[in-house]
Amino acid sequence: MKLNRRQMLILLPAAAVAWKHVLAGTPEESPNYKMTDHWWSLLIDIPKCIGCGNCVRACQAENDVPDGNFRTWVERYHVSDWNMTSPEVISPDGGKEGFPVATDEAGKYFFVPKMCNQCADSPCTQVCPVGATFVSPDGVVLVDQKYCLGCAYCVQACPYGCRYIHPEKKVADKCTLCYHRITKGLTTACCEACPTGARQLADLKNPKDPIHAFLKTHAVQVLKPQMATGAKVFYNGLDGSVR
Repeated sequence: MKLNRRQMLILLPAAAVAWKHVLAGTPEESPNYKMTDHWWSLLIDIPKCIGCGNCVRACQAENDVPDGNFRTWVERYHVSDWNMTSPEVISPDGGKEGFPVATDEAGKYFFVPKMCNQCADSPCTQVCPVGATFVSPDGVVLVDQKYCLGCAYCVQACPYGCRYIHPEKKVADKCTLCYHRITKGLTTACCEACPTGARQLADLKNPKDPIHAFLKTHAVQVLKPQMATGAKVFYNGLDGSVR
């Protein structure tokens, strides 16, 4: 079923309610359950990420991302004392070309891919004065660049630093979860390019999707849970541990 932009905006409050039903294990009770066949999310398996930068390069090529800006990037965490109190975090050129050789043999290193968290209660949609940024019925946060004013309110509101103003178009830009691909039955460019399967596109509405079994058997986390954004990018081993 295809929906126009106005219908999508009307369904925005329903999206937040739907996420609460997903968390409760009763997605069929959400108000827009029958309006779409999918509820997209992403799973990041930290122990599998090798920091190769394939995902970053694939994203930039697929989406024509301007140099110096990123729809997705990779950070390397270095914890020298085996705790998370003060990790060293580096991301040279978004991790696009990989990372320098680790020098602290006693330390702990792991990679954390970052991108739009596709929030069900997204702060960016709440602050946009013209409704240019919105959540699609199938749970993807998008930007209608025809309406965007380039005011950067959404850039400031995003707690994950996942938005930027396009230097040429002068409008907001960000990860769209490769919406042009997933709506055609393909996976995202970054998932397709990942050599270890560290990134997996997931459909929370499909009971047969492996994401459901994974969520039940792993202690997954989301970034900045205290922000209560309903982030739908799930991380396994976010503290660098293997689970």
